[in-house]
Amino acid sequence: MKPAYWEQACTTLAAADPVLADLIARYPGISLRSRGDVFHTLARSIVGQQISVKAADSVWGRLESTLGAVESERVLNAGVDTLRSCGLSARKVEYLGDLAAHHQAGKLDAEVWRQWDDDAVIAELCTIRGIGRWTAEMFLIFYLMRPDVFPLDDIGLLKAIALHYHGQERLPRKAITTLGEAWRPWRSVATWYLWRSLDPLPVEY
Repeated sequence: MKPAYWEQACTTLAAADPVLADLIARYPGISLRSRGDVFHTLARSIVGQQISVKAADSVWGRLESTLGAVESERVLNAGVDTLRSCGLSARKVEYLGDLAAHHQAGKLDAEVWRQWDDDAVIAELCTIRGIGRWTAEMFLIFYLMRPDVFPLDDIGLLKAIALHYHGQERLPRKAITTLGEAWRPWRSVATWYLWRSLDPLPVEY
């Protein structure tokens, strides 16, 4: 289901930023969507850490093929060698195992997190091994569907900003932060369209 705020966000961003106006017009009829599965979203985010979208999709596909479905119980029952054979690093195997244990123990209570602000959710998620700010931000965007998340460490976002706003040269972090201020309170939506400019197929975590 499309977020309730999506049309309002697109209208506001298109009026404020010609780059985003062009991207929004270029990709009609699609939007951010949630898979509605806490473990799936966090697991897929861990798989995608520090690698390209294409590489992450490949690893995830192998996990699905090997496990049947990427579920916490199946991850815990799979051996290290099996998970490594799917293309995961030893560190990511450890991270997925810890996440799966949290899920099986009932510690991933997203319904409670819905009542918290972004910083509180990020702080809670970062107590889980292998989850840092970027992974928590992907959860905010793709599971909780928060409208104003700006993942400053996201490789794709930084690449798209360089492409569209600075002649393919990377802007300093402070300048990127300042650019994003103009997109409040819809920075998640701006980020989503900038991702689209690099990969027309929507990413789903």
